[in-house]
Amino acid sequence: MSNRPSTPKFITPLLDILSKPAKIRDFSLPQLETLCGEVRKEMIDAVSVTGGHLGAGLGVVELSVALHHVFDTPYDRLIWDVGHQSYPHKILTGRKDRMRTLRKKDGLSGFTNRSESEYDPFGTGHSSTSISAGLGMAVASEINKDQRNVIAVIGDGAMSAGMAYEAMNNAGAMDARLIVILNDNDMSIAKPSGAMSAYLARLVSSPAYHSVRDRIKNITEKLPRSIHNKAKQTEEFARGLLGAGTLFEDMGFYYIGPIDGHKLDHLLPVLRNVRDSHNGPILVHVVTKKGKGYQPAEDASDKYHGVGKFNVITGAQTKVPSNAPSYTSVFSSSLIAEAKKDNKIVAIHAAMPSGTGLDEFDEIFPDRCFDVGIAEQHAVTFAAGLATEGLKPFVAIYSTFLQRSYDQIIHDVAIQKLPVRFAIDRAGFVGADGPTHAGNYDNAFLGAIPNMTIMAASDEAELRNMVATAAAYDEGPISFRYPRGEGVGVELPQVGKILEIGKGHIVQEGSSIAIISFGTQLEECKKAAKILASFGLSTTIADARFMKPLDTDLITRLANNHETLLSVETGGIGGFGSHVASFLATCGLLDGKLKFRPLMIADRFDDHASVDDLYRASGLEHKAIASRALEAIGQGNKISQIL
Repeated sequence: MSNRPSTPKFITPLLDILSKPAKIRDFSLPQLETLCGEVRKEMIDAVSVTGGHLGAGLGVVELSVALHHVFDTPYDRLIWDVGHQSYPHKILTGRKDRMRTLRKKDGLSGFTNRSESEYDPFGTGHSSTSISAGLGMAVASEINKDQRNVIAVIGDGAMSAGMAYEAMNNAGAMDARLIVILNDNDMSIAKPSGAMSAYLARLVSSPAYHSVRDRIKNITEKLPRSIHNKAKQTEEFARGLLGAGTLFEDMGFYYIGPIDGHKLDHLLPVLRNVRDSHNGPILVHVVTKKGKGYQPAEDASDKYHGVGKFNVITGAQTKVPSNAPSYTSVFSSSLIAEAKKDNKIVAIHAAMPSGTGLDEFDEIFPDRCFDVGIAEQHAVTFAAGLATEGLKPFVAIYSTFLQRSYDQIIHDVAIQKLPVRFAIDRAGFVGADGPTHAGNYDNAFLGAIPNMTIMAASDEAELRNMVATAAAYDEGPISFRYPRGEGVGVELPQVGKILEIGKGHIVQEGSSIAIISFGTQLEECKKAAKILASFGLSTTIADARFMKPLDTDLITRLANNHETLLSVETGGIGGFGSHVASFLATCGLLDGKLKFRPLMIADRFDDHASVDDLYRASGLEHKAIASRALEAIGQGNKISQIL
């Protein structure tokens, strides 16, 4: 008999043998629990390299594993609302080896994406769309005679948006076969209470309970009304002990929960019962914890909702040094300075306190800062109401989310000429968040609205001036846009200067070529002018400042004194360039020798990449700007010298 110690057996990680997600359905409970640990470790390690949305995904590891174990995905449709929490789902559905390409050029999307995987039946990025999309899929399945399940996973924050309730109201009225998983990870609508809660959730989700409940319901409906109502009240009282189900029940959903979302032995039997039920719409209330299983995330105030690269051991995030403040911080400090002088100024955001910089405003003016939840439509009309009573509301919303409130901007603000101030953050490309978050359209959709005054900051000093201008403007709605990231490093004035409405300014004088910039590509225009100067071409550069009202005097001067005029903006078709072109054409300024070239973001949806890569692809960096100018004056043969 050998005395040598036995060599420990190497156990192959379950993720490595998970060639197809269908294999998850064969795993035992201990294997599933092991798999959860592997998924959590893999996710933390991958996001530490790429950055991304970490906390939400860590909170749904067990739920993700349970859903893929119980349901027949991708035949059964699984929709993740917003998509912040979809990283475990990606790891489980054949994308583990690509997780370190997350949010990078040509890599995995940070959200679910139909073109990326058959396991992503619906693309997401904005909140509160999952129930509507799921209902559409469920109804389509009935029409097509498919016996598939449709599951929509939505967070409690996303449930604050009106669209979610519109969808639930419709689903309840249709008695559609739809499963909604309410992932309660922040508001904690109700807490699960251990073993008894788990037992009761299994009970009310079971076919036997459904059958008995339906039979009793049929009997009591034939009883005198007073007895029938009493029986109904008794059942509602009993079910009310389980949690916050009354609202959902009243909307036609069968409510189950709350369930501990981190205990597979609680989740699995309930999900199996729900899968096998033939009732109408069902809502399963699951309570989870953001950042679960990674202490730095659990301890952080934001639960590591969105992080850059970080050290896995310490959780410390890598800070990129900068010589300039972010545009968001400049907006925040400028608004605080104005609010200290004017107690009529109030601020509104839609569940984005730190993202918009209004968290600091809220600390100083807690009674003048309003978080309305994920409800951009309400935010705008709420601001309109404030404006009618003489207050000066600043609505701070990312460009991509402002899209959701378009009718309210027109109907409730612009038609009535109410002085609501719109601070439009993340204007232009946003990089890693991709096409769902790109702020490319506000120039076009706001520019079509009468009574709007529209500004764009060329640098952080101009942003401070525009905050002061908006605070002083009471003639109607006014907006100012600014990008994600840091400024260009110019000196900030102590106090913002009130700009003359509708007036731009000349940055540098030239003679042959004119470039008018609307927004933060002004620095690229200056670099382009230096390239053109190397070819002996004198360039005028103007900062438009305003898109509405357009500085027609400035544009007329540029058109009359130059052979070529370029407009440059970080917006799409229909924006600043279109307004300039319309003015030039209407006034006959294009009838002569003037060559006009509008430069804008390309008319397409660009996938995630760095901001610099995206602007380069749209021809909005300095070499491309100079090339367009050379092409316009017939010197395109020189372009090869600068590329």
